Amino acid sequence: MKRPDFLSVAVPGVQKLRPYEPGKPIAELQREFGIDDIIKLASNENPLGPSPKALAAAQAELAGLALYPDGNGFALKRALADKHRIDTSCITLGSGSDHILELIARAFLAPGRSAVMSQYAFAIYAIVSQAAGAELRVAPAKDFGHDLEAVGALVSADTRVVFLANPNNPTGTWFDQDALAGLLATAPPDVLVVVDEAYFEYVDEPSYPDSRALLDAHPNLVVMRTFSKAYGLAGLRVGYALAHPVVTDLLNRVRLSFNPNSVAQAAATAALTDTEHVARTVEMNRTERARVDAGLRKLGLTTIPSVCNFVTADVGKPGREVFQALLAEGVIVRPLDGYGMPNHLRISIGMPTENDRMLEALRKVLG
Repeated sequence: MKRPDFLSVAVPGVQKLRPYEPGKPIAELQREFGIDDIIKLASNENPLGPSPKALAAAQAELAGLALYPDGNGFALKRALADKHRIDTSCITLGSGSDHILELIARAFLAPGRSAVMSQYAFAIYAIVSQAAGAELRVAPAKDFGHDLEAVGALVSADTRVVFLANPNNPTGTWFDQDALAGLLATAPPDVLVVVDEAYFEYVDEPSYPDSRALLDAHPNLVVMRTFSKAYGLAGLRVGYALAHPVVTDLLNRVRLSFNPNSVAQAAATAALTDTEHVARTVEMNRTERARVDAGLRKLGLTTIPSVCNFVTADVGKPGREVFQALLAEGVIVRPLDGYGMPNHLRISIGMPTENDRMLEALRKVLG
């Protein structure tokens, strides 16, 4: 019997996709190299881990694993509504920000429609857009960051979604209040402007916009946040979106039941109460990010100024080669050739001892 050509029967957008490459897991490196002493600085995780309050809430929830979660996420939505001073009808929960992005694409993108993003922006924007069959338009970056005038110039009558990352992953760049206000002023009212603020908590720049404050004036604005970074809950996958109630209703129409799970909801709700843990996370990151950036430049590397919990550096040669050499030293970072940045590595900020070890390993492999 002839084997079916499943590629040919997949939807056209999926046929053209390349799977997203996550950070290499520690367990995989242990299997491949037989190394036990490994540090992972590849996925922008919080080196301090979750809040003790979040861990306690997650532990307490384990006894109820035989029961389905609250499909409406009442407690978590209520806590988010209080934090952001917004009605719960404006909140969509998801299993990580990726899930929210998929909901947006499913609700608003299709063949014959287009989405706009920036060069070097988060790869999932392209994946969800193309999977939905939409045309993807990519605006050239400016100094590795978003050029919002170039983004706006690509919006046309068939555009339904504009994806923006502020700050941006994987470059660590950001755009200011005036740039965002300019784009929102010119974007058609029926085009969703999605601002992904996954690294919001790390930014300490006076002109950095808090997009949540613009929601009332712009019903087409969607603001995304996550518990995966500063809150240290990447393994539980909890993200959310703030938007106009009509947009929220549409997203919930395509959201599958019981996302996020019960443990994730409990941990995220508790994490919101531990502001001291987030403050410690942000302060350590600020100090260590500056030290890592200085250490990379001391090695003769060019870095991209970052306001996130990572630094992206040009290593002057194919980044994947350096990445592979670092694996042998027990250090996992992130090569960016898949983003069109073949000589760059993205390096997450870890604990001080981890950062020291990474810099020493990099010095060794670069000779």
